[in-house]
Amino acid sequence: MEPITQLSQLDLTRRYTYADYLTWQLNDWVELIRGKVRLMNPAPRRKHQDISRNISTPIAWFLRGRQCKTYVAPFDVRLSRVTPNGDASIETVVQPDICVVCDPQKLDDRGCLGAPDWIIEILSPGDVARDTKEKFDLYEEAGVLEYWMVTPEQKNVVVYLLGEDGRYQFRGEFYTPGLIPVATLPELQMEWEEVFEGV
Repeated sequence: MEPITQLSQLDLTRRYTYADYLTWQLNDWVELIRGKVRLMNPAPRRKHQDISRNISTPIAWFLRGRQCKTYVAPFDVRLSRVTPNGDASIETVVQPDICVVCDPQKLDDRGCLGAPDWIIEILSPGDVARDTKEKFDLYEEAGVLEYWMVTPEQKNVVVYLLGEDGRYQFRGEFYTPGLIPVATLPELQMEWEEVFEGV
């Protein structure tokens, strides 16, 4: 069987698994959402990159010497429970813009297996529905404890925390100068002005 090197070789109507995904040799970034291939936007805009750096750098500095680790895309997060079928049973592989993983057991050479503790998505105009609905539902179901959605155009950060009932609770919307509380890392001071510096 010839290797998959172009998106046009994939049947976008069928379901794929992480085992399939590992064999692809694509130049495009893709995600698998419940077995369906989702093409990611081309290279992110500069604003997106600025915000990603503004958020990920202080997190990385804060976590030096600690158990939790932070990762930025591209970084495979397999949202799945471990089963005997391994890779062939995993149908969701996402590339969060930024994530923090505090359980070292979830990390391997291929990325993260299971839910990160904290995910931050920086919304691109074409991906708003994916991040606010599709990924919101996925992250809630997988047990991601804290989910931030950052909108560069509005300069706002919307924060959700997973409740005891397994559902996301709205924690707040931050769109003016001041601290943005981080439930996952309570001692970390995230300033709204620093998140959007240079944007």
